[in-house]
Amino acid sequence: MNMNEQMAEAESSILHTYNRFPVVFERGEGCFLYDSQGKEYLDFAAGIAVNALGYHYPGYDEALKEQIDKLMHISNLYYNEPIISAGARLVQASHMSKVFFTNSGTEAIEGALKAAKKYAYLRDGYADHEIIAMNHSFHGRSIGALSVTGTAHYREPFEPLMGGVRFADFNDLESVKQQITPKTCAIITEVVQGEGGIYPATQEFLEGLRQICDERDILLIFDEIQCGMGRTGHYFAWQEYGVQPDIMTCAKALGCGVPVGAFVLNEKAAAASLQPGDHGTTYGGNPFVCAAVNKVFEIYEKDMILAHVNALTPYLEKRLDELVQKHACVAGRRGKGFMQGLVIQGRPVGEIVTKALEEGLLVISAGKDVLRIVPPLIIKKEHIDRMADILERCL
Repeated sequence: MNMNEQMAEAESSILHTYNRFPVVFERGEGCFLYDSQGKEYLDFAAGIAVNALGYHYPGYDEALKEQIDKLMHISNLYYNEPIISAGARLVQASHMSKVFFTNSGTEAIEGALKAAKKYAYLRDGYADHEIIAMNHSFHGRSIGALSVTGTAHYREPFEPLMGGVRFADFNDLESVKQQITPKTCAIITEVVQGEGGIYPATQEFLEGLRQICDERDILLIFDEIQCGMGRTGHYFAWQEYGVQPDIMTCAKALGCGVPVGAFVLNEKAAAASLQPGDHGTTYGGNPFVCAAVNKVFEIYEKDMILAHVNALTPYLEKRLDELVQKHACVAGRRGKGFMQGLVIQGRPVGEIVTKALEEGLLVISAGKDVLRIVPPLIIKKEHIDRMADILERCL
């Protein structure tokens, strides 16, 4: 079948919940993808910030193949060697206390919300607690995650959702304070808003949230699903700010392609929240996905991935800033590390995304007017130059 026939076959059997771009990818290598007709594409989308090591990074595939030959799944009724190592590595990287492995970022959010509610329940002896989330945030598409997603059009078709959620404005501490009630048990925020338009938190905002939570015994939850695992030049974006949460969620690049997420708790939250029987998952933390997590951490450490991101970020920003200066339709740039956004004005951002695809470059949008740049963390200057040259033509 040619690509058009392949896409028609997909539409005949797969539920149409995605408006997919007209391309069928067959394989990847390094920072490039190849469609079923053999055309090459430079990947600056990375599976929506998942494929931090690109495709077929040395040692990654081999680790998964080795684990397949050993053990794929046994359930969480028993210990397995990969989860023991993966848990220790994630605790070490986050400087937190306890880990629960999930199948996705959305499930990590669900677990974090449950942990916060249970903490307040054990503290107060009653339920009916509230959570403060941020406007323009995105935390996932399950009912609980949607309930704390601060974008109305995601929520409205599925209401009523989980009750007891109040929304404040990101980077506006007074807005948060206005939403606090005696029932507040947690505040949840992304450290860098992703789907909302690539907005980094300010130092003042995160420090203020930490102070509020400490004073009122409220748990602070940071969503690091997109901005974590090295994308900003630190394992987790909050580490640049020096503001540690009580609970952190991560996923996406945690496994660099396999479906794995986690929520991580500090000692305070871990000691007085979820207990045996409160939470579970059949597949979460199985030997296969945890083998991937272990290999990802091993590669990050051995090949100094974080140092590479920090070294190359100024060049990426420079080339993007040149596009801002040259093109009237690019109103500005914002972001951190390899999580960058170009603000587009006067033309649909989707038009540029589609044109870039035709020119052999994968980029994606964020919000209504932002071109999102989230490449594999292994890109080199030559890849940045090629990306900038293609965007130059598209703009």
